[in-house]
Amino acid sequence: MGNIKEPTRVIPIVGTLYRPDCTVEAVLNKLTEAIGPLALHTTPQSFTHTAYYGKEMGEGLLRQWYAFDRLVDPAQLASLKIKSNEIELQYCTDKGGRSINIDPGLITLNNLILASTKNYSHRIYLGQGIYAEVTLLYRDKRFHALEWTYPDYREPASLEFFSEVRSFLKEKLVSEHGRHDV
Repeated sequence: MGNIKEPTRVIPIVGTLYRPDCTVEAVLNKLTEAIGPLALHTTPQSFTHTAYYGKEMGEGLLRQWYAFDRLVDPAQLASLKIKSNEIELQYCTDKGGRSINIDPGLITLNNLILASTKNYSHRIYLGQGIYAEVTLLYRDKRFHALEWTYPDYREPASLEFFSEVRSFLKEKLVSEHGRHDV
């Protein structure tokens, strides 16, 4: 029988996909109120991987990643998704479509986990209508995509950012908890 232990805390991240006219700063203020201050982010990039969001959100969408400056219990993933959905609803267009899509996740020492409201064969139900998906695995000193990993999560710039967040996580675990085994 294994001993039950507290999980290693992790870094929350969000991927944002937004219309050029979206007031991203206001959305970020709401996210930082809910999650904590930002630590790292990417520059906005054109999102050209799929037309899936075009009907609802329009053309010229931008993708940007953010990591937060605090460690959280991984059990908070479902509540992060619920909060991000609430924030999205506050920024709908006049026609009811979203101006921004917020995808919360967690960077751990071993993987990147995303939250979703949609079930699928490779997702695990967390409760409250939220599912978890291991999107990237960390091994051999880098992140690796899986067969279901979205194309924008496979991009070299995205993988580089996620690796930077993982390094930040390691530093925080050492500085805040004296963990040297990471």
